[in-house]
Amino acid sequence: VFLVDLKNNELKLRPTTFTNDSCYLPPLRHPALTSFSNSSGGEVRSYLIHGGRTPNNELSQRLYIMSMDSSVNKKITLRCLEKDLVGDVPEARYGHSMNAVHCRGRNAVVLFGGRSFLPKNERTTDKWNTVVDCQPMIYLIDLQFGCSSMYTIKEIENGLSFHVSVSSKDTVYIMGGHTLESNIRPPNIYKVKVDLPLGSPNITCTILQSRLSVSSAIVTHSSPDEFLIVGGYESDHQKRMTCSKVFINNDSIDIQEIETPEWTGDIKQSKT
Repeated sequence: VFLVDLKNNELKLRPTTFTNDSCYLPPLRHPALTSFSNSSGGEVRSYLIHGGRTPNNELSQRLYIMSMDSSVNKKITLRCLEKDLVGDVPEARYGHSMNAVHCRGRNAVVLFGGRSFLPKNERTTDKWNTVVDCQPMIYLIDLQFGCSSMYTIKEIENGLSFHVSVSSKDTVYIMGGHTLESNIRPPNIYKVKVDLPLGSPNITCTILQSRLSVSSAIVTHSSPDEFLIVGGYESDHQKRMTCSKVFINNDSIDIQEIETPEWTGDIKQSKT
């Protein structure tokens, strides 16, 4: 794990250390990752890491919570702990997403999508490493108690993986992604709204249309309610060389294509 330091247009990777009580964090490919704060727009308290492929080509179903323990003379010490889940525990997967939502002074984590291996009773020697889309269920995780609940959303009919997801307050927007079964990258935006009353949570979903049909894109915050989407794939053999800015305002989302930087030859010519 490195800390990224951007100063005067220079990018530096700074090493870090972990506390003695930290658990082992294996190298993971395509886990779900999100920052977590106690309130909407509040200071980031920790980072959540779930799932991913391990170096042994196994899939993880573990949830890790990483937070800063101390900072002395620019040396950062991190603490990484594994969080046990109970209830409807999401199966091991990769290529999925996690987002934090905040409502009525409460918070939760929304987990969705990804790919997993065939069920054990269907795996044969020839199909041992065959992967399939996870069922299109939404998992709502209460971090305080480690409770996970699964919800069926009728508007989401197919599994998705390597999609883009952003969140604001009580709403998660799921965009793009790839469906293995039909080999398509749907242009839909799934607007998932989470209400967290004292009793049972309530999840509603609205399908919005967009021109963003992409998988494996990179998304990052550019300001509290603005996100930048870069790269990805428009098809199996067609890279997406454009950039988009996502604006979230109250209850609406707007996606605009922005000026594309002059990509280096490495990026233009590479397959990934």
